[in-house]
Amino acid sequence: MDHIIIVAGGKGTRMGGDLPKQFLPIGGRPVLMHTIKKFHDYNPKLHIIVVLPHDQQAFWRQLCDEQGFTIEHDIADGGASRFESSRNGLALVPDDEEGVVGFHDGVRPFVSAETIDRCFEAAREDYAALPVMPVTDTLRFTGGSSAGRNVPRSDYRIVQTPQVFDIALAKQAFRQPYRDAFTDDASVVESLGCQVRMVEGNRENIKLTTPFDLQLADFIIKQQ
Repeated sequence: MDHIIIVAGGKGTRMGGDLPKQFLPIGGRPVLMHTIKKFHDYNPKLHIIVVLPHDQQAFWRQLCDEQGFTIEHDIADGGASRFESSRNGLALVPDDEEGVVGFHDGVRPFVSAETIDRCFEAAREDYAALPVMPVTDTLRFTGGSSAGRNVPRSDYRIVQTPQVFDIALAKQAFRQPYRDAFTDDASVVESLGCQVRMVEGNRENIKLTTPFDLQLADFIIKQQ
């Protein structure tokens, strides 16, 4: 069986309100519902695990009741870091399970079925995969003692989710103690010396973090 762990632990501080960003409405429904539906539409048999802070879970269940949202999913407790939240979600995947497991940001509701499929199939072939997009803006390096310099944007890629791995590999990686170098799930796997294959993402697969992103999300919803 394949699994997707949707990590939704945001507090929404950059949105300027008290409601966590995964619960903010776009197109009349909370962001998180749109995200879950994308994976269910891709594969109705996919085991969906949603990671939420414990104190948000009752509110989430209330939203599901109010919206008549019936897509089956398990819920795991969020942790103090992305690493801990992902590890808690992964604990709901049996240790002896064969297949692949993906990790996705709960506030990326516009991932395409094609991107999901590319990630899952690449991980099936090469054990680890993530979606990327080309950098379109000029990049400037500001580290070191110099005032800064432009760097070739062709050398860089924007990283998205889902990041997908062989289950046994993911289990091994998340048994490690936390390190500051673990900036995403792929970095946890890469610390074992495993290469992560890059596949094409989709431009709409943005992470909603600011009020402008929410306006953009409403625009995208209206175009669908």
